[in-house]
Parts: sequence; structure tokens; C-alpha cells
Amino acid sequence: MLALDFLRRIGACSLVVGLSTAAVYAEDKPAAKKEQSVAAEKTEKPAAEKPATKKPDAKKPDAAKKSADKKKPAAKVSREYVSGKKWDEPKIVTPGENGGPPSDAIVLFDGQDLAKEFSGGEGWTVADGAATVGGKGGVTSKRAFGSCQLHIEWATPQEVKGEGQGRGNSGVYLMGIYEVQILDSYGNKTYFDGQAASIYKQRPPLVNASRGPGEWQTYDIIFRAPEFDAAGQVVKPAAVTVLHNGVLVQNHFELEGGTFYDRPPAYSKHPAKLPFSLQNHGNPTRFRNIWVREL
Repeated sequence: MLALDFLRRIGACSLVVGLSTAAVYAEDKPAAKKEQSVAAEKTEKPAAEKPATKKPDAKKPDAAKKSADKKKPAAKVSREYVSGKKWDEPKIVTPGENGGPPSDAIVLFDGQDLAKEFSGGEGWTVADGAATVGGKGGVTSKRAFGSCQLHIEWATPQEVKGEGQGRGNSGVYLMGIYEVQILDSYGNKTYFDGQAASIYKQRPPLVNASRGPGEWQTYDIIFRAPEFDAAGQVVKPAAVTVLHNGVLVQNHFELEGGTFYDRPPAYSKHPAKLPFSLQNHGNPTRFRNIWVREL
């Protein structure tokens, strides 16, 4: 009995000791886990603990860029240019219709009375709104003109007779001295500085803008009269621009002097204004709608 009681007591003690050991182990285990967790955190955190390098803000310019911007010149403000010159207001001129005279023009021939504004013309006839060359002499304007715009309509004979200078020949003599040639130059060969719209014996036309025989043609002549000093020397030569049937054929050509058939061009002092004339070269050339604007 004593032996059995002793074994029971030993077994109970062993049980108590075992339970106590298990309890101690259970209490120590969380601490171990905590130590392992702290160790793991220490292992994983070293890179994160380093302070991150601050990136420059892309929206904010750095000091160098700010300095460069300060050196850029300011944009210039565009302003309207004003000449400062004082001009007179241009007067109003009503244009003519279908080649008719503008409101400020002096009408020299409207197809009715040639003798009203021209002298000479013995043998010339007026019919159907046109004056036809005849007799032996030309006609000369009763008024004197200097620089001017001159409009003349003309037609060479419909019946072709002769050739070269003998075909529909006439001329507009500005100031009675400087000739713009009139000729039938439609398929008619002659020397170039003697064909229609040439400055006779000085300058051929830029192009041949002639219409056929018998057709009405136009000259619009812008003439600048020459200027002379007290000694008779040329200060400013005469200059002429011609539109033949609306085509530019003389572009502000400066004349070398008067236009002559038998001698070179030369200047001789004359008044600032002189009459102009229409030549009679023996061909029945016709004229109509003659007007002038003084410049």
C-alpha cells in the first residue's frame, strides 16, 4: 500500500511540474515572436529610413532660368507710322463714261465743231462725229498747254493705200514740238522709231498695240513739259507716257529734245505753255473725242 501511495504522489508531482513548464513555455513564446518581428523590421527598414532626395519642382524655374529670362528684351509694341506731312484734300472728279471726258477736262472736239477750239484745218471735213484730214495744213489748238493728260481717238483709212510711212500717217505734236506718231502699223513694216505710238525718231513703242485699218484707236498721253533755266539750259527734260488702246507703250520716256525728220533731237528754250497740233501728212486720217486735263 505504501508503495502504491508513493507512486501516486510522484505521478502527481510530475503532472504539476509538466503543467508548470508548459505554462512557462506558453508565456515565453509570444516574447520570442515579438523579438523575431522586431528583428525582421530592423532587417527590412534600413533603405526606408534614409531621407529621400527632394526632386526639383518642374513648375518652378530654377535660378539660372530666371536669370536668363531677365536678360530677354521686352517685346516691342507695334505702332502705326504717321508721316506728319500735311496734304490738301484731293478734289472730286467724276470719271467720263465709255472714254468720255471726266468732269474737270477741257473738251476740244466732241464731233461737232472743230473750229471752236482749233485753228487751221482748211480742207478738213467734219461728218458723223469725226474730223477727217484734208487739204494741205494741220490744225492747232487755240489754247496753250504745258504738262497735261491728253485723250485723242483716231482711225487710219479703211481703204489701204501705200506702205511704210505713206499709210495712214499723222501725228500729235505736243507743244507743237514733241511728236507722238500716228500711223497704220497693222501689218505695215517701217522703221521702229517711226511706227504708231513711237516718239518720232527717238523711241519705239514697247509693244505694237495697233488695231486694223479703219478701226477707232485711242491715245492717252501723260505729258510733262520741259523746264529751262534763265540761260536756256534744260533743268528738267520733257517726259511722256502713252497708252495705246489701253496698253502702256511709252513709260515716262524722257525726250532728248524736239522730234525732227531732218536733224537730231535738240532742246531750245520755249514758253511753259504752248498749243499742240495734229499733223496733215496727206492721208485721210480721222479724229474724234479730243479732251485735255491740265496737270
